[in-house]
Amino acid sequence: MTYIVNGESWTGEARTLAELLAALDHEGDWLATAVNGELVHRDDRSTFDLVNGDRVEILSPMQGG
Repeated sequence: MTYIVNGESWTGEARTLAELLAALDHEGDWLATAVNGELVHRDDRSTFDLVNGDRVEILSPMQGG
């Protein structure tokens, strides 16, 4: 499967959003995730099935002001 992750192509075997995050070493409750512009809550990541070509955004909070 190939996905666009934060604007870059990624190819691998991840079928769910949780599997993709694990493959990318992006795990944690502090992450925000969206697929094709729609927010995916952390509790739904393990059951959120990805489709080839999905656009995934992984965001982490930043400090500053």
